[in-house]
Parts: sequence; structure tokens; C-alpha cells
Amino acid sequence: MKALVLFSGGLDSSTCLALAVNKYGKENVIALSVYYGQKHDKEIRSAKAVAEYYGVELRSLDLKAIFAGSDCSLLAGSDREIPKESYAEQLEETDGSPVSTYVPFRNGLFIASAASIALSCGCGVIYYGAHSDDAAGNAYPDCSEAFNNAMNEAVFIGSGEQLRVEAPFVGLKKADIVRIGTELGVPYELTWSCYEGGEKPCGECGTCRDRIAAFEANGLTDPLMKGE
Repeated sequence: MKALVLFSGGLDSSTCLALAVNKYGKENVIALSVYYGQKHDKEIRSAKAVAEYYGVELRSLDLKAIFAGSDCSLLAGSDREIPKESYAEQLEETDGSPVSTYVPFRNGLFIASAASIALSCGCGVIYYGAHSDDAAGNAYPDCSEAFNNAMNEAVFIGSGEQLRVEAPFVGLKKADIVRIGTELGVPYELTWSCYEGGEKPCGECGTCRDRIAAFEANGLTDPLMKGE
């Protein structure tokens, strides 16, 4: 069995990569890094560093053109500020609609693209790191368990039952992922989650807040925030 891991270089996908390597062996794992027009390339660089650490093949895909019409605050073409509030506070402002950092149907597009690549490379499973904190109500609807189940069914049917989608953390919280990753020895110091592209994580955006809290829940300090 070979596995393809949707891989951003962040905490969640790096833990997914570690799980896949642990289960299938590095020679049977492909990491897929996707550029979608984000404002910085920090996560792309982290993806290269973590893939090199594990010794897995890293493929890249440029889907920037698909999001050219979006005003998502994460994208280089948008002049909107990246929110510094928690996801719960952002959802109050949006009346429960997806937050401004939601990239339109990103995970659906990534999984569909990954399915074609996976089938071409002889992979039988796609891993991605969606979890319940990312779903956050309706902040990122393409991280929900219902979405994962629907995409898995579509990919399984559309591939002639050759390929399935697995989100091992979809029912878990980020603190659970840090616990699992710490046990696996994931090099979290090489990962990047912050929506900003500074020298250090901003510590204030939604994903920074969740990441810091996840380490603290395990009695740990995020290695990227040490010395702060």
C-alpha cells in the first residue's frame, strides 16, 4: 500500500505525515504540497524541511489561478487584514458563516487533485489533517466529519473503489494531535501554522491561538514560541 499525504508543512499535516510514514514506510509515502496563492511561502518552506526530515518524496502543485477571484484574507490578491480574534469571535461577526480565512472549497479541490495524482502513482489512500477544532462550528466547513465522509465516498466511487480518503484526526481536537505527534517525535520546530509570514508566529491569529493552546493542554510550549 502506498499513501499520499496532503501536506502544508503545518502541525496537523506533519503529524499526518508521521502517521503515514510509521504505518507504510517512507518509501511508500508521497507528500503533496499545494500553493494556492497565499500571502507568504513560509509553509511551503516548512513542507520542504519536514519532508526532507522524513526522507519522503515531495511533489508540488500550483492552484493559484483557481482562487484568483477570491477575496479570502489569506490570499496575496486580497487587501483584507487577517483577523486576530479567535474563531468563535469571528463566527459571531459572520453570523455563523465561514470566516474570512476560509479559502473557497479548498480541501475539496485539494482532495480531488490529490486523487488524480494518487491514482497515477499507485496510492490506495489519501491522508489529510482536518480536525474538529478546524471545523470550529462552520468556520471551515470543508474540515468537518460530514464533508470528509462525503469526499471519501465520492473518491472511492469515482476511483473504481481503488482509492479512499482518510482524515485520522477529524473527530479529534488539536491538543490530541499534539499528544499523538509528540509520541511520534514529530519535529514541530520545523513546522509553520501562522497565517502571517513573519520571522516568528504572530501568536494572535486563529491558528496561532489554537496551536499555542494545544501545546499548553499537553503541558508543553510550542517550540516556535519559546523565548517569547
